[in-house]
Amino acid sequence: MLELAKRFIDKECIIYTFNSQLNGTIKEVSNGAILLESNDTQEAVNLDFIVRIREYPRKKNGKKKSVVLD
Repeated sequence: MLELAKRFIDKECIIYTFNSQLNGTIKEVSNGAILLESNDTQEAVNLDFIVRIREYPRKKNGKKKSVVLD
């Protein structure tokens, strides 16, 4: 998961964990965690709890979709 997560650095993503869903830009990936920045806050997410990483979907004109159904 570490090498795959590095592909998403500096991209706005949706990160799915066992019990929650996080939105933000991935700033750094280290051995055990991902540093996620959203608005003006930063949080570290343990890689062991991440189930899925997805780049935030966009419309044809480049704007973010307002509703993401998964």
